[in-house]
Amino acid sequence: MERGSFLKRRGDFAQDSSQKSAKKNNGDAPGGKKMSFAEKMMAKMGHVQGQGLGKEGSGIINPISVQLRPTGVGLGAVKEKTAQAKAEERRAAERRGEVYEDSEEEERQARKRRAKIKKDAGISSGTSTPGGSARVKQKYAVQDLENSGVHVPQGLKEILDATGKETKLLTSTVGLMRSGDVPTNANTKIAERARRDLEAYAEGFNALNEEEFTIQAQETQIQRELDILQSDLLRRDEVITACKELEGEDQWDIVISKLETLCIEHPTEVQSSEVVVAAIHPLFRKEMSDWDPLQDVLEPIAAYIRRVVPHLDADSQSAQVAKAQSGLLHAFAPAKSRKKQTSAYESLIYLYWLPKVRSAIVNDSEFTQHPFHLTSLLETWQPIIPKFVYRNIIDTVVKKLSAIVQQWNARKALKHRNAESLVDDLIPWLPLLPPDQADPTSASGLLSDAKRKFRALLDTADLDRGARVNLEKFRPLVGTRLYDRMLVNHLLPRLASVLKTEFEVNPAEQDLQPLKQVLAYTPRFKLEVMGELISAHFFPKFLSTLHLWLTSDGVDLSEVGAWYQWWREQLAQFNDLSVVSNKWDKALEMINAALDLGDRAKTDLPFPQAEPDPSMPGTPQPSTEMPKEAQSAQKPVEELTFKDIVEAFCAEEDLLMIPMREAHDATGLPLHRITASATGRGGVVVYMKGDVLYAQNKKEKSVWEPVGLEDGLVRRAEGK
Repeated sequence: MERGSFLKRRGDFAQDSSQKSAKKNNGDAPGGKKMSFAEKMMAKMGHVQGQGLGKEGSGIINPISVQLRPTGVGLGAVKEKTAQAKAEERRAAERRGEVYEDSEEEERQARKRRAKIKKDAGISSGTSTPGGSARVKQKYAVQDLENSGVHVPQGLKEILDATGKETKLLTSTVGLMRSGDVPTNANTKIAERARRDLEAYAEGFNALNEEEFTIQAQETQIQRELDILQSDLLRRDEVITACKELEGEDQWDIVISKLETLCIEHPTEVQSSEVVVAAIHPLFRKEMSDWDPLQDVLEPIAAYIRRVVPHLDADSQSAQVAKAQSGLLHAFAPAKSRKKQTSAYESLIYLYWLPKVRSAIVNDSEFTQHPFHLTSLLETWQPIIPKFVYRNIIDTVVKKLSAIVQQWNARKALKHRNAESLVDDLIPWLPLLPPDQADPTSASGLLSDAKRKFRALLDTADLDRGARVNLEKFRPLVGTRLYDRMLVNHLLPRLASVLKTEFEVNPAEQDLQPLKQVLAYTPRFKLEVMGELISAHFFPKFLSTLHLWLTSDGVDLSEVGAWYQWWREQLAQFNDLSVVSNKWDKALEMINAALDLGDRAKTDLPFPQAEPDPSMPGTPQPSTEMPKEAQSAQKPVEELTFKDIVEAFCAEEDLLMIPMREAHDATGLPLHRITASATGRGGVVVYMKGDVLYAQNKKEKSVWEPVGLEDGLVRRAEGK
C-alpha cells in the first residue's frame, strides 16, 4: 500500500514537471530567447515585438533613453535631444505622411547658405582664431574709386623711390592696387603701405556714405514725428479751447450738446471719462445737494447722462498704452500690493448719488410706502450707474425687506387684519431681486423666508380670520405650482379635520358653522378638490344619519324628503360633480327602499356601505384617475402634537429649536435648546412633558419650571 502511494505521488510529480515545462515553453520568445516578466506581460496585452506601443502601434518602440549632461555644464553645451527621440519623431512623421524636419538639420542648412553668400561676396568665413584664415579685405582699383566720386591724391597715384642716387618711379597706381603686380625691383614695403592707405581711405569714404544715408533716414523719421506732434498739438489746442467754453455753463442741454460735438469731432483726445466728468461734475453736484430720492426720480438728468455714457468707457490712445503698461506691471506685482481703482465717473456716482439713495432706503421709516417710486428710480438709473453701485443698492434693499419679513407675524397680522401687508411690501421688488433672493425653493433667501411665513399662516392661522385673507396675493411670492401644493399640503388637511371632528349631521338641531367655515375656502381650491373633500367627510355622516332616521319609529318620509332636498340646496355648487351626485343618488335610493319596505324598513333596510377609511391601515389607495389634489383631501389628517405647536410658535417668533441629544436626569425626556442666535448658542434649555413645557432656571441648573408660549419665553430665548 505504501509502494502504491509512492508511485502515485511520483506520477503526480511527473505530471507537474510536464506542465511546468509546457508553461515555460509557452512563455519563451519565438526565437527561443527567454522572455522577461515585462515582455510576457506586454505579450499578454497584445504587444508584438518590433512594433510601437498602443492599439495601432503608434507609440515608442525603444525605451526612453537619457542624455546625461556633464557636471557643471549649463544648458546648450550638449545636444539635449537623443538619437532615439529623433528616430521616434521621424517615424511618427512618416506615419502621418509628412516629411520630418530636424531643427539641427535646418541650422546646418542655414550655415551652408550663409557660407555660400559670403563666398560669393568674396568674404572668407574664417576668424582670427588659431587654425582659421585671416579675413581678406576688399580690393579697390584707383580708376573704380575715381569713377565712384572718390578723389585719390596724386601722391598715391605715383610713388617715387628716393633711396638711391637717382629718383625714379616705382610703378603705376594700377599696379599698386593689385596684389602680386609689384615689380621685382621695387620697394615692397613702400608699395604695401601705399596700398593699405588707399584701401583705408576707400573704406572710410564708404562708411561716410552709409552714415550720410542713415542720417537722412533718421532726419526724415524725426520730421514725420514732428509733423504728427504738431498736428496733435493743434487738435489739443482746439480741445482746450472747447473745454474752456464749457466753464461756467449751468445749463445741462448746452453742456451735453457741446460734449457730444467735442467727442465726435475729436474722438482720440476727448474719449476719456476725465473730460466728460469734469464738464458735468459741477452741475451733477448741484443737483445732488438738495435731491430727495423719495420725491423725484431725476429722469431728465438721467437722460442727459445717458447721452454721454458711450464716451465714458473709451480712452485715448495714450491712455490705452498707459493702461496696457500698468496692466503688465500689475500682473507681476505682489498680490497684496494690487489695488482696484475706480474711474472718474464711478467715483462721481459713488460720492454723490449712492449716499442719497442708500440713506433714503435705510433711514426712511416710510420705506414701504414708496416702493413703486424707488423701483422706478432704480429702473431709470440702472443703465447708467456702475454695476457695483447697483449691487450695493440692491443688497441694501434686500436687508431692509428681510427685516420686514422677519418681523411679520401671522397671528398678529391676522389679528390686525393686515396679513396681506407682507405681499404688498415684497411684490414691487420682485423684478429687481437677484436670482439667489428670488428663488422660493432655495434653502435661504428673501422669498424662501417669505415662503416659510406663508406656510406658518396656513398651518396656524384661525380659519375664520384666514378666510378673509386674499391668499391669492401670495401666489407671485412662491410661484403657482408651489402655491397650489402648499394649499393642498397645509390648508386642506385642516379643513378635512374640521369636517371630521367638529361637524355633525343632526336633523333636530343642525349646526352649520363648521361646514360654513370649510366652504368659505372654496374659492381657494379647484371645485373638484372641494367636491372630493365633501364626498369623503360629509356624506358618510349624512348617509348614516339618514339611515338612522328611516329606521326609527314614527318616521315621516315627507319630512325626510324635505330634509334631503334642503341639504341638496346647501351644497348646490357641488351637485354637478359626479363624485357628489353619486352620493345623492345613494341617499335617494335609500329613501325609495324605505318606501318600498314600509314597516319592514326598521329591520330590513340595509345600512349604507361604509366608505374605506383612509386613516385605517390597509385601505386601498385612491384611484389614479382622481386628481392629486383630490387624493390629498382624502389623506389621513395628522393630529398636531404639543411639540408641533411649540415648533410653530418658535417659527413665528424667529427662534431656533435645536435638539441637544441629551435627556433630562429625572424624567429621561429629550432636551431642546430654544434660542434666537443663529449659531445655536445661548437661549434656554427645555423639555416637554405632556402638554407642558419646562424650562431650566438660568441660575440654578437643577431647577426646572413650567413656562408658557408667550413673550416671557421669547425674552429668555433672546438672553434678556
